[in-house]
Amino acid sequence: MPRLSAAQQVGKVLRDHIINGQLTPGTRLTEETITEALGYSRNTIRESFALLAAERLVVRETNRGVFVATPSRSDIRDLYAVRRLLEPAAAEHGTAYGPELVEQIVNVAAQGRRAHADGDPDGVRQANQVFHRLIGALAGSRRVSDLMEGVLAEMRLVFRVVATDGDFHAHFLERNEHIAELLAAGERSRASEQLRDYLDDAESRLLG
Repeated sequence: MPRLSAAQQVGKVLRDHIINGQLTPGTRLTEETITEALGYSRNTIRESFALLAAERLVVRETNRGVFVATPSRSDIRDLYAVRRLLEPAAAEHGTAYGPELVEQIVNVAAQGRRAHADGDPDGVRQANQVFHRLIGALAGSRRVSDLMEGVLAEMRLVFRVVATDGDFHAHFLERNEHIAELLAAGERSRASEQLRDYLDDAESRLLG
């Protein structure tokens, strides 16, 4: 694995903080504060901002500074347009489809169900995130996986903005398990069809 540059290391720290909710949408990011916290130069911090801006996780506003992005309704529609092209195709045609990866999908779907039974909404959200990451991994493409990672990071911002109730992801637990079962049974076309309906429903709920 190639070593990360200093800017990439800072970007990873900030990205993790954004995804985990420690830096919320609209938060202003300053070079001074981050330099003091992480010990990197301002040039490095500026480079990391550029990386995160390319991922649409931060925005630079003229004469105001850099802020954690606040996704709009248009952004939500765009994200789901990408997901409808990517996830169903990966499920139906992905070259990495096989017993090992499908077993991981089955296991994480069950993990989400257990987290819900334990009253752990963060566990449910995390399991759902991993479920969709693994669906993307079925494509067998590093580029698709990178794209999926960026989409899921933006989706975490969406959920922060929309402030969905704890039952949003729980609503899809049964569908995650059903899709996992279809993949395990080799019914990839049906799994793909179910994913399209699933994503349509999720988008409608968020926009509603």
